[in-house]
Amino acid sequence: MQRVVDLSSDGLHVAVHRGFLTVSKDREEMGRVALDDIGGVIAHAHGLTWSNTVFVRLSERAVPVVLCAANHAPVACVWPLQGNHLQGRRLNAQVDASRPLAKRIWRDIVVAKIRMQGAVLASVGAEAGAFDTLARKVRSGDPDNVEAQAARRYWQAFMGPDFRRDQDGEGVNALLNYGYTVLRAIISRAICAAGLHPSIGLHHSNRANAFALADDLMEPYRPIVDRAVYNLVQDGLREVSPKAKTALVTLTALDLPAPQGMSPLHVHATRLAQQLAALFDKEDVGLDLPSPLDPLTLSGLARQGETQ
Repeated sequence: MQRVVDLSSDGLHVAVHRGFLTVSKDREEMGRVALDDIGGVIAHAHGLTWSNTVFVRLSERAVPVVLCAANHAPVACVWPLQGNHLQGRRLNAQVDASRPLAKRIWRDIVVAKIRMQGAVLASVGAEAGAFDTLARKVRSGDPDNVEAQAARRYWQAFMGPDFRRDQDGEGVNALLNYGYTVLRAIISRAICAAGLHPSIGLHHSNRANAFALADDLMEPYRPIVDRAVYNLVQDGLREVSPKAKTALVTLTALDLPAPQGMSPLHVHATRLAQQLAALFDKEDVGLDLPSPLDPLTLSGLARQGETQ
């Protein structure tokens, strides 16, 4: 399992020593993790200090460092300039990708997301029949914005009519922010390892968004985070506590079905990014987007961290 290192305590110093990332406070080491085991670093604490070697060593391993605001939403990402021997060619292919190709891929992503949303709703006993119909309505590029139509129905049916998704909100919204940040870090690492650039998106194109492609590819995985947060709330965890963070980080090891068999989410995402790079390079491959999960799997999400 690739570990996500969460730096949330104030006044920490982060360094590298003999192949390990070390975290210390007041000159006393608090923990260490092997660099090769890290899938992403999330920083959202005050007074962090870093050795420059940290960024160099992590970048050599295509590990993104995500810097977050107080609401746990990312505001910047440090990613490697190199790390894949095909990067130059793949970056050019990514930039030159045709709009019809990008629109077709976006259609497939939206369809996979809507179907996953339907599975999540069904797993909590909500009406989900319309989501299969909505998925079939998605056309290339989603010009009818079926994704937004599904989102409006989804959040009201899932979290109740009074819920509003708010990136600056507390409670459930903050938990969602944190879960998405973990997911974004894992997807960004997969993108970098594939020789692509996370800011060159298929659909998300805000110039200020350093995660445009990561935000595109993570869409079908988002409902998994949503269901995990729902489970946390049902278990009485309504704030971004250490226990909630531990539970959400374990999603990176969640086994997902794939043509090659079951794969942990971080491996699934790595394969998806590699397939996307091959498509940009005009190779005839498909995208193994995540399939809807069964109710039993969804009901158990994030609950494996309760005893930690």
